[in-house]
Amino acid sequence: MRLISTKVLRAGMVLGHTIYNVNEKPLLQAGVTLTDGMVERLRFLKVQYVYISDEQSKGIEVKESVPVLVRQESIREMKETFSSIQTCKQKNMSAMLESKTSKIQDVLKSIMSEMDANQDLLMILSDAYLYDSYIFHHSYNVTLYTLAIAKELKLPVKQLEQIGLGAMLHDIGKSMIEESVLMKDGPLTEEEFEEIKKHTVHGFEVLKNLHNVSLLTAHCAFQHHERLNGSGYPRGIKSEDIHPYAKILAVADVFDACTSNRVYRKKMLPSDALEILLAGSGTLFDPTVIKAFQLAIAIYPNGLTVELSDGRKGIVARQNRGISTRPIIRVVEENEKIVKATYEVDLSDHLGCTIAKTDIKFVSE
Repeated sequence: MRLISTKVLRAGMVLGHTIYNVNEKPLLQAGVTLTDGMVERLRFLKVQYVYISDEQSKGIEVKESVPVLVRQESIREMKETFSSIQTCKQKNMSAMLESKTSKIQDVLKSIMSEMDANQDLLMILSDAYLYDSYIFHHSYNVTLYTLAIAKELKLPVKQLEQIGLGAMLHDIGKSMIEESVLMKDGPLTEEEFEEIKKHTVHGFEVLKNLHNVSLLTAHCAFQHHERLNGSGYPRGIKSEDIHPYAKILAVADVFDACTSNRVYRKKMLPSDALEILLAGSGTLFDPTVIKAFQLAIAIYPNGLTVELSDGRKGIVARQNRGISTRPIIRVVEENEKIVKATYEVDLSDHLGCTIAKTDIKFVSE
């Protein structure tokens, strides 16, 4: 299967990956032949990309690193935990949150077990889900990226559990921010941005007093917006004072923010988001963490359409472990003509050839 923009999607194409609605139920099942009505519906719902199955991409596998049921359980537990803060009386909050976080810890172990069983690069599925709330899905994705980076850095299991829980709960303080500010469709005023920044402090205050949550986990909520050069918040601390967990979370958090649809802007492709991280390497983000990120996560995920530096166009077919920027490409088009027989180019063996563009169209489209 391959990933294409809904701008070029048309009736008769076969959906390659199930799309889920806001309730995590299938909206369109993989294998369905799209109609004009379905295409228009996807565009109306602001779905930017979908996976399709066709002859050009036959045999290219695109799979989630963690099964759908584990994802659904993770997001459900986070929803309940965040929502309970908004409705719970202060005197009952600690007992309630300790019960909720115990359930989240169980879900986290399931995620870690699935990631241990799947040793491939972490894949990013584009628009497989329509989100009712950005926060919960963002927290889930950040957890996956954080664990992938931490595993690449060879953190021991106990630390993986601490930072994984910190990732799942890093935005819990946003449950105390007015939704009208969180979901504002347009630029924030200075006062509104100051209000948003308080979520780091709110989250820390909520988590630090829980008996079953490490103080280091609480610092994930407190410090994930701090930056090496002191330009972050809430305290503007610099590299030597930022906890290593927070340095990992900062990279995971920014990457997912860039590759997700937001009320005020469209998502980026993973390769474009990586450029933002690389531009801030050493000043905003820890270079060691970014390097681990590149080794652990598929920057050019399977199914992505690309143009090579020599003008050939193709589809990312497979990954090279440890060299995420140099996957194996199935060439579909050269000299502006569809090839009679596709063939593969392993970019790890052809160092003079690079990926020049992504999200391109083939002649046949």
